[in-house]
Amino acid sequence: MPHDAFRPDTPMSVPAQPSSANDLSLIELHRFRLLINAISDYAIYMLSPDGTIVSWNEGARRLKGYETQEIIGQNFSRFYGADDLERGMPAHALHLAETTGKFEGEGWRFRKDGTRFWASVFIDAVRDQDGQLIGYAKITRDITERKQAAEALRASERQFRLLVQGVTDYAIYMLDAGGIVTNWNAGAARIKGYAGEEVIGTHFSRFYTEQDRAEGKPAFALASALSNGRYEQEAVRVRKDGSQFMAHVVIDPIYDDTGTFIGFAKITRDITEKLEAAATLKKTEIALQQSRKLETIGKLTGGVAHDFNNLLQVISGNLHLLGKEIGDNPRAQKRIARALDGVGRGAKLANQLLSFGRRQPLEPKAVNLGRFLSNFQDMVSRTLGESIETEVITSAGLWNAMVDIVQLENAVLNLAINARDAMHGTGKLTIEAGNAFLDENYARKHSDVNPGQYVMLAVTDTGTGMSPEVVAQAFEPFFSTKPEGKGTGLGLSMVYGFIKQSGGHIGIYSEIGHGTTIRLYLPRTTDTEHIVTPPEEQFVIGGSETILVVEDDEQVRSIVVDMLRELGYQILKAADAQSAFAIIESGVRIDLLFSDVVMPGPMRSTELARMARERIPDIAVLFTSGYTQNAIVHGNRLDAGVELLSKPYTRETLSRKIRHVLAKRSSS
Repeated sequence: MPHDAFRPDTPMSVPAQPSSANDLSLIELHRFRLLINAISDYAIYMLSPDGTIVSWNEGARRLKGYETQEIIGQNFSRFYGADDLERGMPAHALHLAETTGKFEGEGWRFRKDGTRFWASVFIDAVRDQDGQLIGYAKITRDITERKQAAEALRASERQFRLLVQGVTDYAIYMLDAGGIVTNWNAGAARIKGYAGEEVIGTHFSRFYTEQDRAEGKPAFALASALSNGRYEQEAVRVRKDGSQFMAHVVIDPIYDDTGTFIGFAKITRDITEKLEAAATLKKTEIALQQSRKLETIGKLTGGVAHDFNNLLQVISGNLHLLGKEIGDNPRAQKRIARALDGVGRGAKLANQLLSFGRRQPLEPKAVNLGRFLSNFQDMVSRTLGESIETEVITSAGLWNAMVDIVQLENAVLNLAINARDAMHGTGKLTIEAGNAFLDENYARKHSDVNPGQYVMLAVTDTGTGMSPEVVAQAFEPFFSTKPEGKGTGLGLSMVYGFIKQSGGHIGIYSEIGHGTTIRLYLPRTTDTEHIVTPPEEQFVIGGSETILVVEDDEQVRSIVVDMLRELGYQILKAADAQSAFAIIESGVRIDLLFSDVVMPGPMRSTELARMARERIPDIAVLFTSGYTQNAIVHGNRLDAGVELLSKPYTRETLSRKIRHVLAKRSSS
């Protein structure tokens, strides 16, 4: 059949009633031509053997923009771009169609108006009954939208791959249905330590511990993900170097577009730091609650100690005066001595309460702990007895610590006595001093610690040790594991309060059956060491100066006045600061103002002292108290130049302090 038969403008006579096979062929051809022309989504047209367009359907007109009369007789190469023409693509397409029977491809094609579209092209060789090539049937479809969608999908996939590869906080990778690793992102490499080429193609169970593998946990995880739609867990995982970390793991099954299961998506995150931070926060909250509880108890004990010390002062003063009055009566003097010993124990108890409550006035100085321990070791050894070995170790280049040396002696002695009791009389006590730096990481785990340089003093015993439950309560006042009557439960609480008041830190490290170590961290100072000189033996010395006694407690005021008069002093007395100021304003001669710190009424003791100095420039001032609060103590230490006599005090202590303060006035 000549190729003109395919042209739509070729005349065709179709018989109304077919009478032969030839008539039937003409009818079928006519129907085929009508069908082709009716198709508008596909450009379907015929080419001659040399590529000349010989037919044109409605789809070709709509897609390419050419009318039939203007395109018939033109070569189909006009639809190609310059690059394709230069490469000979039209001739190549026809050659493939002729030699193989078909050409199939995609590429850019151009419309009449110069716009382009992405085309899906099919070219079939058409031959006659003798097998001679008579032309080509060409079908073209605009698949630009499909092309753009495919490119968008590929771009999205590229972006997703880049995103996954760019994530370094999460290990994101794929497993096939059997658990074999098929890809690997940068986060996986960072968290697990394997490069992609080391791990792709291996089973993901390598990231589990040996015990987890033995228990079949990798297989269980995949089975759970497949049956439940997701598997999620926090567990230990293993890095390439063998180190372990806590991981949050999510495994999801993956299905293709047909719903066929093809593998798993696995996301792992290292949550070690997160869990540690949560544990630290919990520990900090517990420590804060404990600190608040201890602070509340401290305020209560401070108030109790104040009243207690006033009572002890009355008893002590009267006992001292009574002892002087009864003279040489051995039995009476012995009883008075016992009573005074009881007062001393009571004073020690009150001092421990004040120490725990951080209410005692401190006089910190630059102290070298090496020299301190060297001088103090004999006292500790005598206290513990010969059956306990004592060793002192000091590091070279020891810094100076800022601390009240008297209170430090009490603290170390308390720790030594506790250690002796824990060792039941036999064992070894080691006291060690060294430089220490508590860093930011340590401070984050201990909310009451300021990072910085400290001098550490550790007391270690070989005793029975403490359980974690006992350690948690060890610093609470009145808590004791000793039998009833064998201890007050204030030893460690006193040490705790003193160290905190000194700006330091204290820690207990103990284990049942392995002894206990208590470490005291005292703030470092660059000040020159303060050399302590032992006090010379002094006798009770009185005087004739005039002393103004200001004390709101009538019983305390009465006994103090009696003690001072017995020492030879001239006494003026007042029950509050305002009454005392009225005496000062009267112009009477006053050498020393002896005032309680805590005063009732609107005028405070410190204000009274200031106004007294304004009117009597050479007046000496001595404060006394059983509980100083914040009137003359700031930053946990006595204000500069302030003299304080803590209650209860003895007649001898009172006499020496009075002479000391008056002597300072004379020298200045």
